[in-house]
This record gives sequence, C-alpha cells and structure tokens, in this order.
Amino acid sequence: MNAERDEEHPIVPRRVSFDWRGTPLHWIPDEPTATHVINVLHLLLPAGERWFVKVFKEGLPLVTDAGLLKDVKGFMGQEATHSVQHSYVLNHLAEQRLDTDAYTRHVDFLFERLLGEKPPWGIPFPAGKWLLYRLAFVAAIEQFTAVLGDWVLRAEELDRAGADEVMLDLLRWHGAEEVEHRAVAFDMYQHCGGSGAAPYARRIGTMCVTAPVLLWLWTWGAAYLIRHDPQLAGRSRYSLREHNKAIDRGLLPTWRELGSAIPRYVRRSYHPSREGSPRRALDYLATSPAARAAAGAVGRAALGGRK
Repeated sequence: MNAERDEEHPIVPRRVSFDWRGTPLHWIPDEPTATHVINVLHLLLPAGERWFVKVFKEGLPLVTDAGLLKDVKGFMGQEATHSVQHSYVLNHLAEQRLDTDAYTRHVDFLFERLLGEKPPWGIPFPAGKWLLYRLAFVAAIEQFTAVLGDWVLRAEELDRAGADEVMLDLLRWHGAEEVEHRAVAFDMYQHCGGSGAAPYARRIGTMCVTAPVLLWLWTWGAAYLIRHDPQLAGRSRYSLREHNKAIDRGLLPTWRELGSAIPRYVRRSYHPSREGSPRRALDYLATSPAARAAAGAVGRAALGGRK
C-alpha cells in the first residue's frame, strides 16, 4: 500500500478562508454555462464531504497501520474544511438571489439517508459489510475529485477568460488537496477489507453506480442553477451544445478526461497514486493566497504560544 505512493509528506488540513464580497454571480465572464457547471461542486460537496468524514470516522477502529491512520485523520480534516468553505459559497449564491435549497435537500437525502449509517429500506447486510460498501463509494467518488483537481490546476484558460481570482483560488486549493490525498480513500478501503476477488467486485460495482449517479446529479444541478439564475431570468436552459463550447474553450474538463478515469479505476492493478501531479499540487499550495494566509496564521499562533 504505502510502497505505491510516489511521495511521502504529511496530509494536513489548511484552515483557509475566502472573501466572497467581490465575486460576481457569473464568475467566468459571459459564461453562465461554464460558471454553473462548475458551481455544481458547491451543491454536492458540503453534504458529500461531511458524509466522507462520518464514514471514515466509523472505519477508524479498523485501521491498524499507523501511517495510514495518520493519513486518514489528515484526509478527514481536509474534507471537513472543504465542506465548510463550499457551504459559504452557497450562502454567497443565496445573497445574490440564487437559492439552492430545493436542490441540496435531495443531496442531503442521498448522503444522510440512502448512504447513512444504516442500509436504506432495511436491506439486510452482514455485519460490517455496509461500511465496506460506503468506503468503496468514497473511493470511487475520490477518483473523480482527483481528476477534477488535476484538471483545475492545469486549466490556464480560466485565467485567460478573466475568471474571478477568489473562486479560482478556492477551486485550486481544493483541487490541490484532492490530488494530495488522492490515494487515501482507496488505501482505506483496501486496508479495511478491500483486497481479494469479492472486494474487487465490490470496487467495480460501486464505480458502476457512482459514475452515472454523479453524471445525473451534475447535469441536474447545472440545469437547476441556470434555470434559477436571476440574471438569466429564465431565458436560458442547460444546453449540451453550450457545455461543449465551454469545453472547446478549455473552461471545462473534456468528456474524455472524465470518462477515461473509469477504465483506469477498474483495472485490478490500479492505484490512485498514479493520478495527477503531487508536485504541481504542492507548488500551488505554496503560492495559493488562501493557503499562505492560513499557514501564516498558524505560524503566528505558534509563536504567540511560545511567548
């Protein structure tokens, strides 16, 4: 497990903060479709990443490897921070008269009830197996977050299009941390009972559910945001044609980039340490305004504590 990691460094949460007061609703100028396709992240991640933390907390007693335990706790801290910061973006959207509650209630139901601590509808699972399925779902979702994280770190066309600097910093800080901890969920699943023929089949099965559900949630979310955007006043609808135009401009990841993540993941020999560039991620975290401010605050607090 650890031998497959290309680089060892501590995974720690960065207590960042962002000032949204100057961020416009269409933070990619003249690109409402690209803006709202990316904005779906803010709809999904607050509930989703709270759920990641809950599932990992349940699994902590199963972790016997000290190095993995440290990584898992760092992962949990990072995901908790991601959830909070994306929640603040939802508040900012609401202040601009784009209310997302009608959509996020369904997301909350998915993670809190359908994927909650007990199997839905009383489905019988052998002791401990439901936790393994949920860990497998986390690993499958993290495959896509790592791909998206690597993409946004490379998406220079967003800068050229004049995208809001604060939103870009949020997305790239988050994306860099997704690349940084890209293997932790997979390693957690493998460690807790994810090796062998049956667990491999579970890994494939959960990806076969995760990929279409995420596509459906993303398309529905983008359509919801565009339909309720007060600046569009109902004049526009989600359009695959407009989505593809944004892809052609480099403002969204290509379908190939996203789709090719699936066959990589289902290979028996696969390990997520091959996803993205940790060096690019760490280089960005060293220059991110929010991450640098958070590191400075930690340093000042440490100096104050030694006085």
